[in-house]
Amino acid sequence: MAAYRTLDAIEANGKIALVRVDLNVPMQDGAVSDFTRIERISGTIRELTEKGATVVLLSHFGRPKGTINPEMSLAPVAKAAADHLQIPIAFASDCIGDVAKQAIANTGNGNVILLENVRFYAGEEKNDVAFAKNLAALGDFYVNDAFSCSHRAHASTEALAKELPAYAGRNMEAELTALEQALGAPKRPVMAIVGGAKISTKLELLFNLIEKVDTLVIGGGMANTFLNANGVDVGASLCEHDLADTASEIMAKAVKVGCEVLLQEDAVLAKEFKADAQNRAANVNDVAADEMMLDIGPISSAQLKDKLQQCKTLVWNGPLGAFEISPFGTGTFSLANEAARLTKEEGLISVAGGGDTVAALAKAGVSQDFTYISTAGGAFLEWMEGKELPGVKALSI
Repeated sequence: MAAYRTLDAIEANGKIALVRVDLNVPMQDGAVSDFTRIERISGTIRELTEKGATVVLLSHFGRPKGTINPEMSLAPVAKAAADHLQIPIAFASDCIGDVAKQAIANTGNGNVILLENVRFYAGEEKNDVAFAKNLAALGDFYVNDAFSCSHRAHASTEALAKELPAYAGRNMEAELTALEQALGAPKRPVMAIVGGAKISTKLELLFNLIEKVDTLVIGGGMANTFLNANGVDVGASLCEHDLADTASEIMAKAVKVGCEVLLQEDAVLAKEFKADAQNRAANVNDVAADEMMLDIGPISSAQLKDKLQQCKTLVWNGPLGAFEISPFGTGTFSLANEAARLTKEEGLISVAGGGDTVAALAKAGVSQDFTYISTAGGAFLEWMEGKELPGVKALSI
């Protein structure tokens, strides 16, 4: 991973810090329903204000497509963030020009202001240099604390970093450190768990991981496609039959590079996809034509936990079953609890990410026990696929 400047290198007193954050938070009935992203930027905000900087937050919200849309204003988010973090956060009705400049001047050293949605300007998503220069005119240095937006080459994540001295915020730094621990220079053996519905959405991920990890666990609906490629009749289970050759290619490449691919030996079967449906555990070779595999079975669960105990690093993206519906989260929750225990007691490096994964680990009650849980979604997935993220590259020195 390329070197980058952190907040340690900043002389911030009396300076204006332009800080790119991700406040594209979920809203319900006009109120923020999840404060995770707000909480994660608090460290950078507090450190910069304590160092005497005026902290100017830049963010997008929704997809206004370069036009002003009052329904996608960041004004309600500014108030919610101020209330949640218990610090005053001013708000400016524009993100460039005289309105923004005056609002920043009125904010003063040691205080915080959020500017209006950068996506109200078409130049943001076009990574327009002129728009980036207008943003740069507002501050003295740039801090990117939005890893979750850094897979996009937008003006506030990429072009702006070239206009001002650029630094990684504490949230960005934590994410990059965790990712480096997970796949950059990991402690071995490394296990990766990849689950979810379809392999068609994770082909690049799978091909990249088999070259970097020692053991690859494939779960969820994805596993059915691999089992089918091995000649297993998966009954009525979700399965991409047309990708059997691709699944075989992945497994063949894994053998060639020395990566062990683990598929479930048994599964929890049901004829209906609904909560508390009648179910049974059986070997994967004993699936009836009208049955679906909705979770890994107890034998597979025990095997995976034993395997995990031999590992030093775990990277997790995607659940092992239909965890949202009882009782088909048992396999995911059981392995999550074992990963949490090993992290706390044995020093396992455990890094997880992806929307469904974050939700599953929260439901298992282990979110605080993993080494790091990324809320980045697309950026986390692209990083796992081995892609270079423009917003991260722009910070390199």
